[in-house]
Amino acid sequence: MYNHDKTFPNDRLPLTQTDPDFIERFDHFVLHEVANQDDLDDRTRMMAIVATLIGCQGIDEFQVILPVALHAGVTSVEVKEIVYQSVAYLGIGRVLPFLHATNDMLTVQGVELPLPSQSTTTIANRLTAGIQAQVDIFGNQMQDFWKSGAEETRHINEWLAANCFGDYYTRTGLDHLQREMITFCFLSAQGGCEPQLTSHAVANIRLGQDKHFLIKIISQCLPYIGYPQSLNALRCVEEAAQQSK
Repeated sequence: MYNHDKTFPNDRLPLTQTDPDFIERFDHFVLHEVANQDDLDDRTRMMAIVATLIGCQGIDEFQVILPVALHAGVTSVEVKEIVYQSVAYLGIGRVLPFLHATNDMLTVQGVELPLPSQSTTTIANRLTAGIQAQVDIFGNQMQDFWKSGAEETRHINEWLAANCFGDYYTRTGLDHLQREMITFCFLSAQGGCEPQLTSHAVANIRLGQDKHFLIKIISQCLPYIGYPQSLNALRCVEEAAQQSK
């Protein structure tokens, strides 16, 4: 069970003075009911929450949660990889404040920047490597996806393979299972991406992260994105489970 004073040593204190009724119920819900709902380990839980807060643009809560995540065992490299990969799903316009906040927090914690490079590709081979990552995650039908579609939009599918997968999914620091889990969190948190959310739920299930695991992830992230987005995510998981039978 979480201990409030150890989990949020200072950041919640002003709210206990100005909004005691709210913070009593919110803390009880998040730190007791939600946190003890299932057997998800703290490190995975915190990785999911960090990704979810980027997805919902919760920069203030992100700054509260990040040191908690680091304390729970999420490494500096893993945090950076979550932030980097979120650019492919949210765009730099929404992610840049989180990158700055991450750098500031790591610097305060005495982490020397830049971190060791996690890149495994070059500009020359990123497309080929990205295609292979898509195949590994989604199946052989992705082998030629990069050159499919109408001619005027085909370059987007090529960018998806080379940039989203070739630049990010091929990096070390996180494995494919972790990357698909955080992608699920990015998409569920931002909303309006239900087709992609269902596809990535299918990918999670294909990699071995089953329906029950994804429900655990949704449950732990619910306080940060609310019920409507969480219920949408549950519906997408159910659709994915049906498709995966």
